[in-house]
Amino acid sequence: MRIEGQVALVTGAASGLGAATAKRLAEQGARVAVLDFDADGAARMAEEIGGIAVQADVGDASSVEAAIAQAVDRLGAPRIAVNCAGIAGAARIVGREGKLAVDLFERTIRVNLIGTYAVMSYAARAMSELEPLEGGERGVVVNTASVAFEDGQIGQAAYAASKGGIASMCLPAARDMAKLGIRVMAIAPGLFDTPMMQGLPEETTAGIVGNIPFPHRLGDPGEYAQMVCQIVENAYLNGTVIRLDAAVRLPQR
Repeated sequence: MRIEGQVALVTGAASGLGAATAKRLAEQGARVAVLDFDADGAARMAEEIGGIAVQADVGDASSVEAAIAQAVDRLGAPRIAVNCAGIAGAARIVGREGKLAVDLFERTIRVNLIGTYAVMSYAARAMSELEPLEGGERGVVVNTASVAFEDGQIGQAAYAASKGGIASMCLPAARDMAKLGIRVMAIAPGLFDTPMMQGLPEETTAGIVGNIPFPHRLGDPGEYAQMVCQIVENAYLNGTVIRLDAAVRLPQR
């Protein structure tokens, strides 16, 4: 699919991987709906790239439905949907003095996994009403997993489970949507230079980078965005998870 002239919807697009993706899609000629819980951040990004801003809480299906309906009303149905919204809380299953993390687990699953499913569902329904392009394609959905789905660290049970769900549903979702001409892919990023990583102490970041084989650095969000665009443009990519990680394998802590 050619990106130029298409409508794209990106969640979590006010910062990090989502912001880089929204920018690159706009540079390639897409009309971009910037969805984020942070309404002010979404507005700033939309102004920067000439898109539209839509406030959305991906953990609330009714908010997702309303946000996508608003985006469709203003730009038209998307052919490209990219899920970058997510949270990354950490806690041991049983912590000090027997403290449990059930609430954190539930919230992480709701935002990361159920939120991704909801956005994919409402976006795909809108895509299904479009006329197919050459080759029968109507749209493509790119979801964001994480290398933690395979190498989750201590304290990452909730996060790894949420990202594992995203990875696991990639193939059945692609099979579900094949008859609609909609492709579904997932990217599992490794260690990227995002606001979450930038908030860590310098010595912690140095230790993290020390585990990355090559290139021996944090990933640039632009490299994630580049992968999104390559997925959109390559019609034979469907139903699989791509690790984008410089060969890193996370240690247990």
